[in-house]
Amino acid sequence: MSKNHYVSNAVFLEAIKEYRTKVEEAKASNKPIPKIPEYLATCVMLIAKNLSNMPKFFMYTFKDEMIGDAIENCIMYFHNFDPEKSGNPFAYFTQISYYAFLRRIAKEKKQLYVKYKSFEQFGTIDEHEKTELEENGVSSEHFEMYDNISDFIGTYEDSVKKKKQKYINTKKTKLELLFEDDIGDSDVPI
Repeated sequence: MSKNHYVSNAVFLEAIKEYRTKVEEAKASNKPIPKIPEYLATCVMLIAKNLSNMPKFFMYTFKDEMIGDAIENCIMYFHNFDPEKSGNPFAYFTQISYYAFLRRIAKEKKQLYVKYKSFEQFGTIDEHEKTELEENGVSSEHFEMYDNISDFIGTYEDSVKKKKQKYINTKKTKLELLFEDDIGDSDVPI
């Protein structure tokens, strides 16, 4: 492996081909499937770790969970990679890792939303209390966190609404198209 390329795609592909041959031999002789070799596991781990250093993922505090999810998904779908169809295992496992990262980020945002929403419903300072405390000399810096929480909650709820509306619009469109096709193909006058 050179300094610029932490995983050699050609060597990675050959190692996968060798492993698949061993798996096929084990299946043919009714033996247990062999473990994934250390080199292949190391490649998967390096792909996930280096992907986490991209600027898009660099600042998340739950990077270890993202990497763990990516490795787990790569191992889970390892047998789906077919060297006959693709000669680029690096891209295949990078894409699996990328989507595992996105799923982890979505899970963490949802957990944060639930946490913040419970703060909002069960005892955060309301606007009246905030104004009263500011008049008594308490600085507004103490309340910046509450503004950020409200912003986060609003942004999260808006994104959920947009996704639901997009889903509803997609379903309506498909139903409308179905009915249009049925009406257009019908011999019955309308």
